[in-house]
Amino acid sequence: MLTHSEIFPGIHLRCVQDRRFKHSALSLQYIRPMCREEAAMNALIPSVLLRGCKSAPDLRQITQRLDDLYGAAVSPISRRAGDWQTTGLYLSLMDDRFAREGEALTEQAMDFLKELLFAYPEENGGFLPEFVEGEKINQIYAIEAEFNDKRAYCAQQLLKNMCREDSFGVPRMGEREDVEAITPQSLLSHYRRLRRESQIEILYVGSAAPERMAGLVRKLFAEEDRAPLPLPAQSCLRLSKAADLSERMELTQGKLCMGFVTPVTAKDPGFPAMQLLCAVFGGDVTSKLFRNIREKQSLCYSIGAGYYSAKGIVLVSAGIDFDREAHVREEVLRQLDACRRGEITEEELTAARASLISALESVPDSPGALESYYSSMVLGGSGLDPQAHRKALEAVTPEDLTRAADSLTPHSTCFLKGVSQ
Repeated sequence: MLTHSEIFPGIHLRCVQDRRFKHSALSLQYIRPMCREEAAMNALIPSVLLRGCKSAPDLRQITQRLDDLYGAAVSPISRRAGDWQTTGLYLSLMDDRFAREGEALTEQAMDFLKELLFAYPEENGGFLPEFVEGEKINQIYAIEAEFNDKRAYCAQQLLKNMCREDSFGVPRMGEREDVEAITPQSLLSHYRRLRRESQIEILYVGSAAPERMAGLVRKLFAEEDRAPLPLPAQSCLRLSKAADLSERMELTQGKLCMGFVTPVTAKDPGFPAMQLLCAVFGGDVTSKLFRNIREKQSLCYSIGAGYYSAKGIVLVSAGIDFDREAHVREEVLRQLDACRRGEITEEELTAARASLISALESVPDSPGALESYYSSMVLGGSGLDPQAHRKALEAVTPEDLTRAADSLTPHSTCFLKGVSQ
């Protein structure tokens, strides 16, 4: 069961009290409106914070502190949820019940988390230059890695085009040139503003009572001087003009990505039906796209569909021979038309529903999975806990799927082809 309390204005604590696990998990996320001016800095800040604090000024000493906490782990968080971007830290630690008797492990871990967040070393009005420059290099490598994954790059280029007028088109880690422009001074100035103005979401999964965690969070932020600003509401997708993009690269296999839009988002009552439709349409090896386009017609090497529920975007991605682009486009649209006509077999529906329910059933298996699910639920606005989500999926009818398919409209495409094509 998820409980909620507002500890201070703009600081929200949500707890899932569960005594089944040997470990507990806690995420602390500052929430920002997604915008290009901040995206790169927001993604960089948690990695810089984890380079060192005043009592543990390097990675070796941070590791030692975590080892002293029975092998606790702290990792950076940089996520996006529709029009919002989050930045913060994720803490995993052994549950107090398994520590030495009388040892308040959670309190010790929260004290160290406070040091990492607020007791960072400074130089010349900024973070330590070696921390910032080292993590900038890592972030640029991560951005370039996406370019090297051509399927991910094709999808990102299509999203940028479809969402030129919308914040969803801003890459989560920012653009390379934005990372390069960051200085230790500009990053610290932004972090101070972020600490003062941002809404904060803290999500805890473990055996501790919500009242105890509330006291620890109150202590964590007791000295913070804050003037939190309200977040702009999640908005409907502001679409740009449709376009069919193409790009030549040194490739042995073409990458085709087709974008569709729907008014159905995670906050819509029709969300479970749209989620199930996407599973039927292109979820896995039992889907229409895989079985008909890849298996029966051998038109592609890989194919699948993904649903960005925060904004109502569905992307179909395929790896194909360069000369089969037009044929694959036609077949994808033909399979969508079949869904619109209600031509969904019982086997397809059963397999898709079972796949989604199986994923939901695995959520309670670990503190990390619970944190990820509930964080997505809170930020995305679905309001469905795993049990309610499962019931909603089980209640979806074939007629609901037909309505969901009718709501999908083709928008734009992106095709990566070889240099000689």
